[in-house]
Amino acid sequence: MKLITWNVQWCRGVDGRVDPARIAKHARAIADFDVLCLQEIANNYPDPRLGASRGENQFAELARALPGYTPVPGVAVDVSAEGGGRRHFGNMILSRLPVGQVFRHLLPYPLDPGINGMPRIALEAVVRAPIGEVRVITTHLEYYGTRKRSAQVDALRTIYAEGSRHARLGTIVDTSGGPFHTYLRPGATVVTGDFNFEPDDPLHARMLEAFDDGTPALVDAWEVAQPGKPHPSTFKIYEKELPGEPELHCDFIFISSDLAPRVHRVTVDQKTQAADHQPVLIELA
Repeated sequence: MKLITWNVQWCRGVDGRVDPARIAKHARAIADFDVLCLQEIANNYPDPRLGASRGENQFAELARALPGYTPVPGVAVDVSAEGGGRRHFGNMILSRLPVGQVFRHLLPYPLDPGINGMPRIALEAVVRAPIGEVRVITTHLEYYGTRKRSAQVDALRTIYAEGSRHARLGTIVDTSGGPFHTYLRPGATVVTGDFNFEPDDPLHARMLEAFDDGTPALVDAWEVAQPGKPHPSTFKIYEKELPGEPELHCDFIFISSDLAPRVHRVTVDQKTQAADHQPVLIELA
């Protein structure tokens, strides 16, 4: 299974052009991917609300650009627009593998007076891969405030552990085909996206901490594929808010430890300027 994760900055490249089709085309150039996890997808945010956007529905445009892939939108920000209509901002999963259950987990948004922020979501889709069913969870954690980001990391761990308990201990109770139908969850899990922390941040270590209920620990897929090698930069290589800002390493792929033996490779495309972040590819075999 080949999976790409990419924060695409509302599909705006370093050249200032917003182009969802370019994102889809470049993702295809990276790999013949099975699953594409995207962060910062927008609908109805015309410039100047989001720079250079026409207000296009990027969820729809990306779906059209990738025929044969099931689009799974995950809206975190849902607000009214002047003159009517709604504005949406969030994440998206596109999968050419069969998609089973989908979950949209709103993450905590604790009060942090005077600190900017916005609602966040963890979007989950169960995909049927050649290696078996896999839970794919993509997210984008808070950028500005550590209070929100810390709460969101703990919530992600809870979401992962809850699904793991269903996989390990769940039983089929209902086979009616109705809304109470039991769908057992797979244990194999990928948690990926833009976490807005660095590899040496305590929150990275928190993601890897052991659980006390039998849930397998998460591991950093880069560290499995490239042991001892530093994480490559994934942000602020080409586009910086301030001159001389350091490059950042905040886009990760965490996997349940049972998937570690299946990690074939993890790579970062550090050349593309189709967005302000760099896409990350994992191949599980």
